Amino acid sequence: MALEASAASPVTIGVSDFPAPSAGTESKIRPLALEKLPIGSIEPQGWLLRQLELQRDGLNGHLSEISAWLEKSNNAWMVEGAHNGWEELPYWLRGYSRLAYILNDEKMKEEAAVWFEPVLASQREDGFFGPENKRGERPEIWAQMLMLDCLQGYYEETGDERVLSLMKRFFEWEMTVPDENFIKDYWENCRGGDNIWSVIWYYGKTGDDSVLPLIEKIHRNNADCTNPARLPNWHNVNIAQYFREPAEVSLLTGDNSLMDATYNVFDLVRRTCGQVPGGMFGSDENSRIGYIDPRQGTETCGFAEQIASDGIMLSINADPLWAENMEDIAFNSFPAAMTADLRSLRYITSPNMTVSDSKNHNPGIDNSGPFLSFNPFSSRCCQHNHGLGWPAFTQSLAYATSDGGAAFPVYSPSKATISIDGGKTVTITEDTQYPFDNTLRFTLDMKGKATFPLYFRIPSWTKNATIAVNGKILSAELTPGQYARVETRWKKGDTVELVFPMELSVRRWAVNQNSASVDYGPLTLSLRIKERYEKRDSRKTAIYDSNWIEGADSEKWPTYEIYAESPWNYALVLPDNNSTAAFTVEKTAWPADNQPFAEGAAPIIVKAKGRRIPSWTIDDTGLTGVLPSARAARSETIEDIILVPMGSQRLRISAFPTAAE
Repeated sequence: MALEASAASPVTIGVSDFPAPSAGTESKIRPLALEKLPIGSIEPQGWLLRQLELQRDGLNGHLSEISAWLEKSNNAWMVEGAHNGWEELPYWLRGYSRLAYILNDEKMKEEAAVWFEPVLASQREDGFFGPENKRGERPEIWAQMLMLDCLQGYYEETGDERVLSLMKRFFEWEMTVPDENFIKDYWENCRGGDNIWSVIWYYGKTGDDSVLPLIEKIHRNNADCTNPARLPNWHNVNIAQYFREPAEVSLLTGDNSLMDATYNVFDLVRRTCGQVPGGMFGSDENSRIGYIDPRQGTETCGFAEQIASDGIMLSINADPLWAENMEDIAFNSFPAAMTADLRSLRYITSPNMTVSDSKNHNPGIDNSGPFLSFNPFSSRCCQHNHGLGWPAFTQSLAYATSDGGAAFPVYSPSKATISIDGGKTVTITEDTQYPFDNTLRFTLDMKGKATFPLYFRIPSWTKNATIAVNGKILSAELTPGQYARVETRWKKGDTVELVFPMELSVRRWAVNQNSASVDYGPLTLSLRIKERYEKRDSRKTAIYDSNWIEGADSEKWPTYEIYAESPWNYALVLPDNNSTAAFTVEKTAWPADNQPFAEGAAPIIVKAKGRRIPSWTIDDTGLTGVLPSARAARSETIEDIILVPMGSQRLRISAFPTAAE
């Protein structure tokens, strides 16, 4: 339908499942539904900018000062023949370098370039590059897959043609490796999708179809992700990466069953071990039969990788599912995996977690060691890889569409500069406190006028959403879980305002004692627990293989253990029909430091009622006990309890037993 926003600018609004890609007659692969913008095109604002600044000033931005795995004098990427840091460096660099470009931080960009130069200079005559790890006659190339991802971002920022040359020659080398020796080692065999995505990226930049046979070679040697009832392994970070591999291959083959396989992997692990809030699944490190309670957690690596993979899937088919999963993790799970200043992290973070100490909790969790405290050396993988999360999230806020427009599948305060149809450039500022507020205002800045569409995801959880152009509400029915397409002849100063009404709702987890989680729009709520922080010496509490740079000041990078200082063993008083009518939502002041994920800082609280369950305690492994059954006695006394956004609580109960009124 067409509505008049002004006398000269009729507005067309409609509903689209997602922007359909063009036919792509010249392309040998199916065009992407959404085109990722170059790094730096999206500038974070508001609370999101604060997260990235904290990352810069925190562990990710300063890790090279304390981690011996990043020591330049002995790093395998910097010094020929060295073996130190071959995996840790690219893990860290892909988050660090993207952060540098997003923040346009010259000092950080210079530091990143110091690492990229020896990488680009390391290529051999046969096309291999970087440190060589061999398993007998088999070359192990997991580190190279990671570094290819780093180089993609470097090229987008700098346009350095050496990146494309290196990638082509490396892909040619990969084609010469016999199948029996190709990606057979554990990590690389699970994560061939990373390699495939680099091939697709390279083809998109060059149109060089000589590299495309490598996609099928990787696929036939990669771990099989197409079995409808079995996963190749149950390692949480592997799953967060390998689930997208079949979908990537489908871009070349056109085989829709491969796309279905990606959805199946995503769904299978969540049906089996993911009946919990927060967007992920209870793996600790590896999912295990019977260990499905919300006290089981996810590696910080797993959160970061799932966010990045959701962004890739948005490019592939624009399904709003990926945007909503990304928001679920970024708003509810990922922030609680780090201290509020982003200077330390924990290896495992769970939806139900009432102790965060340095003890060994195996076999309650599938790891032996101090994996629950906040330690800058919590684990080598997460220590270096966690920096990928917020930059990957930022890069998913806006995309170019094949019909000359722009799409906004994920929401946060930001400013995106996009080339639209006709070669014009438009800067679109998104002013919002979402997910803590329901209003998003987009303002266009451009020269002249141009006609193009804008796509906005209507969240599946909202009802009666509205869109207004230049202050006039468009009278169109907006379907939750789809995109609204708004087109007009845009000019500087035009605005689009979205309002997504947020209501309290309840999800029940049937396989986990029919426990209940309370949501408010995209936010899941947790019990507010008073947290007591105890400072520890990180050198004494870190995992056994942590490795400090000589002379690093451990006093500047302490460990924190957190203990509950208030009761947590509450059943949520909830009627059988899951009505939240008795709950009260209250808005509080926005935090002065723009960090809403700190304890007590979230600008929303919900008042509810609870009954304690005396038998629900810390168990013999030192963990929060598994959810009690409906037969466990509830106290007679009904108490007032406070629920707060899950991402702001490091200790939390997010899946509640329930009790009658």
